[in-house]
Amino acid sequence: MDAINFTILIIGALFVVSIIATLVSARIGAPFLLVFLIIGMLAGEQGILGISFDNPQVAFLIGSIALVIILFDGGMRTHPERFRVALAPAAMLATLGVVITCTITGLAAAWILGIHWLQGLLLGAILSSTDAAAVFSIFQSRGVRIKDRVASTLEIESGSNDPMAVMLTVTLVGVLAEYTALDWSVLIVFLKQAIIGGAVGYGAGRLFVFLCRKLPLSFAFFPLMAVACCIFVYAITTQFEGSGFLAVYLMGYLVGNARLPQVLYILRVHDGLAWLSQIIMFLMLGMLVVPSQLLEHLLPALAIAAVLIFIARPIAVVLSLIPFRFPAKDQLFISWVGLRGAVPIILALFPWLAGVPDEHLYFNVAFVIVIVSLVLQGWSITSVSRWLKLEVPKESGPDQTMPLDAISSNDVIEVVSFELKPDSPMLDMQWAELTVPPSAEFLGVIRQGEWIMTRENPTFRLKDSVLILCKMNDVQAISTVLASTAKVGGLTQSDFFGDFVLNAQITLDELDSFYTIALPEHDSHITLADYITDRFHRRVVVGDQVSLDRLVLTVRQINDNGDIKLVGIKPKES
Repeated sequence: MDAINFTILIIGALFVVSIIATLVSARIGAPFLLVFLIIGMLAGEQGILGISFDNPQVAFLIGSIALVIILFDGGMRTHPERFRVALAPAAMLATLGVVITCTITGLAAAWILGIHWLQGLLLGAILSSTDAAAVFSIFQSRGVRIKDRVASTLEIESGSNDPMAVMLTVTLVGVLAEYTALDWSVLIVFLKQAIIGGAVGYGAGRLFVFLCRKLPLSFAFFPLMAVACCIFVYAITTQFEGSGFLAVYLMGYLVGNARLPQVLYILRVHDGLAWLSQIIMFLMLGMLVVPSQLLEHLLPALAIAAVLIFIARPIAVVLSLIPFRFPAKDQLFISWVGLRGAVPIILALFPWLAGVPDEHLYFNVAFVIVIVSLVLQGWSITSVSRWLKLEVPKESGPDQTMPLDAISSNDVIEVVSFELKPDSPMLDMQWAELTVPPSAEFLGVIRQGEWIMTRENPTFRLKDSVLILCKMNDVQAISTVLASTAKVGGLTQSDFFGDFVLNAQITLDELDSFYTIALPEHDSHITLADYITDRFHRRVVVGDQVSLDRLVLTVRQINDNGDIKLVGIKPKES
């Protein structure tokens, strides 16, 4: 009994230390996942606590479940417009890009380590996928928002390239363990995984949405049902030799974008579960490694990391994105954010579980490269995005959102709260003076803890919390009018878009009446939307910019059909 209590004590202490350590991590700019790995190593066999953990089966089980929860959460937070603007390039990176990365890295690893080329390719396969957990967590924790097309490509790629990496790893492990032949059947296996994973994920997502609408469960049970269903879907898909990770990601996407009052509740709970899963996974993987064994492969692993980061990934990105006309700076950023996280370490357990010779080699090399990736790439993601001028202002939004999920309604209804800051556009105004959607109802103000009701017609003051009842679909429009424009990461809406916003349907001639500009003769009668669209050979996204004489036009808002709605105007920098 004492041993059990002591184990519980250690586990609880590790969780508390990991959570508190995120404050230090945020202050120094270190990726959270790196901190969790280091704490796990300090608790491990050669660390301060000396916990001996050498069970790859348990590690693989826990890691797989954690990844399922992380991918489901990532899928729920992927919006439809992300697929519209980036599905094709992300799919190329998730398939062709993985193969190219595997080949270049694998052949380099075979030469550096002096091993057989098949062993090198296995190591390349283990390292070939970008990690959704690393990408999602760093973007969220840093509050980084970059251009939609680049962000969408990275998120969809990192959430969908695991099946290819898993397939390559399993195939090469089978070849080295001498129970699989290396022939054209590999392609059939991949297609089977993709088709079964996509079909099961789509069916499971639709079924879950149907059950949410029909089952009279308490709202507290829906997040639990979501966890149970995503784990079950992963297991049943894998049982039928499909890609369980792809199925879970697609299911999460369908659930997250369904018009369900339960979705907000599920998202809130799953945000905590996703972080818990990452803490568990990285603590466990940190305890699994033996630091002294890392030193044996340190220099070769650093050389392979250099090949992966500076040669293999950039070549894979350039070749995969040739058909899609990405600007050079976008390709450079996508190359740099090819983060490696828990997935390569978990894939490195496959040779260990299959009894492939030199099984510790794969695990130790993968572990070193993951640390290098998190330190070098993860630590610099914000500065690189600003250096390449890919950062866009964070979308304005309410400070608090309270969904009225217990009330049956055709529209999701929320109470939102905006706290007034020194730069708030609402200061010294009254509700009647604001231009907001007609569905928004003013509920009053919380001032110094007291509720000032609507009938008192209060004038808004600093630190007031303004309460509004509205439809979920109108929150963004309301936020544009009411939210603070305080700087996030040094960039404001006016810095990026300009101080003036115009309807995209006005013509260049009409624009010329406000600004004296030199207009192209054949373009003088077209709209701002058409002028911008004609200069891109792809779908336009928020943040795209074009020059017009001495002005810079920036796409500020796009409607559901992908048409430009609002354009920001600012003078060109001298």
